[in-house]
Amino acid sequence: MRRHLRKYLPDHAAVSDNRWLRPFRSTLLHPRLWHLNRHSAAGAVAAGLACGLVPGPLQMLGAALCAVVFRVNLPLAMLVTLYTNPVTIVPLYLLAYQIGRLLLGDTGGFVAPPDFDPLRFVAWTEAMQQWMLGAARPLGVGLVALGAGLALAGYLAVRAAWRLWLIAAWRRRKLRS
Repeated sequence: MRRHLRKYLPDHAAVSDNRWLRPFRSTLLHPRLWHLNRHSAAGAVAAGLACGLVPGPLQMLGAALCAVVFRVNLPLAMLVTLYTNPVTIVPLYLLAYQIGRLLLGDTGGFVAPPDFDPLRFVAWTEAMQQWMLGAARPLGVGLVALGAGLALAGYLAVRAAWRLWLIAAWRRRKLRS
């Protein structure tokens, strides 16, 4: 399993030779950021799943910061953030919004955004701002809850899968001897 992952992940030397990353070389070249074991893989998956819900292009930066702080596999954490893409982000954000509403006890239904009216642009802008502010709280709470839930599930799943793989390898080794 590790051999397959290492084929697709950048190596230690690629970061060392990159001129843009040179100021951060001492931090980014820490051995624990590049070592792949069950602890670093599970932590990297958790960091990537949690940071994958961060809006926009900050997902990989967030995953990299989490990997550095928690000393887990850096390339894997960044790779896992790719589960969010233009196809999956809208359903994930809608799910996060519903989770946030549930956690906040919001019993009202979904409020549709105001219809665009070019003749009353200023009024529409104010109504749109109020609509976004109303949706922001449940969405924010939901994103944190969904990110934490995905991170926990991913961490536990990787630990369990790694354990099952080790048990199978031990059994194969025992049968050969």
